[in-house]
Amino acid sequence: MNEQLTYEQALEKLDQKRKLLEDGDLSLEDALKAVDEARVYLKICTERLEAARKKIEVRPEPGVDS
Repeated sequence: MNEQLTYEQALEKLDQKRKLLEDGDLSLEDALKAVDEARVYLKICTERLEAARKKIEVRPEPGVDS
């Protein structure tokens, strides 16, 4: 899996795996593979969101009481 995916790309792939699993037409082996792939995409989404949160988080300047 490409961990260079954008948040939106990883979210789309995660959604595709979710739909496959919800349809219930997969063999057990294919379902397990889809779950493993979904975990990778979920991790990428989580990492991208955390990185964005850190960029926009407002932190008080040192020495400034809040």
